[in-house]
Amino acid sequence: MTGIILDSILMLLLVAAIGYGIKLEKKLKALRDGQLAFAGAVTELNAAAGRAEQALATLRASGHETDLLHDRIIKARAVKQELEVLIARAPAGLPSRTAQPEAPAEAPLELTTPASAVAPLLDDEARARRMASLMERIEGARAVMKAPAARPASAATAPAETFAPVRQALAANHAAQQSLNRARRSLDEDLFAA
Repeated sequence: MTGIILDSILMLLLVAAIGYGIKLEKKLKALRDGQLAFAGAVTELNAAAGRAEQALATLRASGHETDLLHDRIIKARAVKQELEVLIARAPAGLPSRTAQPEAPAEAPLELTTPASAVAPLLDDEARARRMASLMERIEGARAVMKAPAARPASAATAPAETFAPVRQALAANHAAQQSLNRARRSLDEDLFAA
C-alpha cells in the first residue's frame, strides 16, 4: 500500500512537471519571437542611422557649397557696384541698342544713382531685365569704342579691359546659380529619400 501511495505521488509530480514544462515552453517561444523582432528593429535602426549619416555628410557638403556661393555673391555684388559707378561716370552720348521688342510699360531703372542708394531687387525677373539692360549698355559702349570714327574723345582713353569685371561677374553669377541649384536638388533628394 505504501508503494501505491508513493507511485501516485510520483505520478502527480510528473503531471505537474509536464504542465510546468508546457507553460515554460510557451514563455520561451514568446521570448524567442521577441528577440527576433528586436533583431529586426536593430537592423532597421542601423539602416536608418546609415541614411542619416549619409544625409548629414551631404548636408555638410551643401553647407560648404553654400559658403562658397555666399562668397561669390558678395564678390559679384562688389563688382556690380563698381559697374554701376562706371556706368554712372560714362559719357551720356553713348547709344544704346534697341533691337529688342518693346519692353513692358515699366519705369526704366536709373543707374546714375550712387551704389549705396540702389535698393536690392527681390524679384528674379526684374533682376534679369536689369542685367539685360546693363549688357545692352555695355555692348553699345563696346561698339562705340570699336568704331574709331564715332569714338568720342573721353571714350578714346577708356581701355577695352573695362568690361572684364562684367564678364567675370556674369560668369560668377552663372556658376553660383548652378551650384545653388545642385545643392537644392541634392538636399531635396536627401530629405525625400529618408
